[in-house]
Amino acid sequence: MKCFLLSIWIALTVLAQSTLGQNFPVTQGKVYKFEKVADGVYYATGGAGSNNVVIVNDLDVMLVDDGSTPAAARALLADLRLVTTKPVRTVVNTHFHYDHTDGNSVFGPEVEIIAHQYVRNAILNFDVMHREPYLTSTGVLPSQIEALKKQVEQERFADKLALLTKQLSDADALRAGLKEVKPVPPNVTYDSKLVIFKGSREIQLLFLGRGHTGGDTFVYLPKEKIICTGDEEEGSRVAYMGDAFFDEWIVTLEELKKLDFNLVLGGHGMPFRDKAVITAFQAYLKDIVEQATALRKQGVSADDAAKRVDLTKHAKDFPQITGPGAEVRGVRRIYEWLAEKEKK
Repeated sequence: MKCFLLSIWIALTVLAQSTLGQNFPVTQGKVYKFEKVADGVYYATGGAGSNNVVIVNDLDVMLVDDGSTPAAARALLADLRLVTTKPVRTVVNTHFHYDHTDGNSVFGPEVEIIAHQYVRNAILNFDVMHREPYLTSTGVLPSQIEALKKQVEQERFADKLALLTKQLSDADALRAGLKEVKPVPPNVTYDSKLVIFKGSREIQLLFLGRGHTGGDTFVYLPKEKIICTGDEEEGSRVAYMGDAFFDEWIVTLEELKKLDFNLVLGGHGMPFRDKAVITAFQAYLKDIVEQATALRKQGVSADDAAKRVDLTKHAKDFPQITGPGAEVRGVRRIYEWLAEKEKK
């Protein structure tokens, strides 16, 4: 899997943009694009970090995730005024990774920030700014900026120059925005299920089992048949695996498929409708674990195994796969996870 650093969650140039392949109404803000996927439900893309879901209720707004920096969250709130004047009163963090939670600090005490109890523990106790995925995802930024500067200097085609210039501007803004990041944990937590009624709308927060991390939330709108999956399921993108519980992830995705939904809004990638997309990712997970397990038994290091695993048969489902190899942090986690299982 080549050039994975270009697709990590920094979103330098709106990497996570999507078109749903349908004629949903679009409102374009200064930074964020809002696609109206149902009455009062918008898929927001374009900022630094995760894609976000905006749920406009009778009296107020719920946000699903809030980006990589306080600046990203402020930009989302500013652009949101184009869609609604109702106040944000609830934020759901689907999991603890920085690109979904580092906008938390812009919200005052009147806003409930809700997540699985694991998320609060992680942000308080995992030293999240000195561990993965934050370290690699932000540490690579200076070299990316320098590379972009060289590309801008050398580019002669106007349309590509404009794109590269925008990428460079976004990268510089992100670097500045990271300086004010202060991890803020959720102030409301739940264990397995929390049902919220916002006027006429029912919103279910569901923990279906460990997977992408130890505490991921699915946000389910049963009436609209929409599921927000965070990074448990990213459609045609292979999710980051550095905090994964692989066997449980496959089971959790099976539980996900049992729900009645016809639209999936992921934390990255493109929305989709077909549950076969989920099955494809389950197959990928099984394959990478089987290959890494075999290489570990042969005494191959995790870093070498990351170069040797061959997942190209899944390229039809995950276009980021362009050759043998996989993201090294994921394979390191497989080795760590296997060691944990052996100790039990």
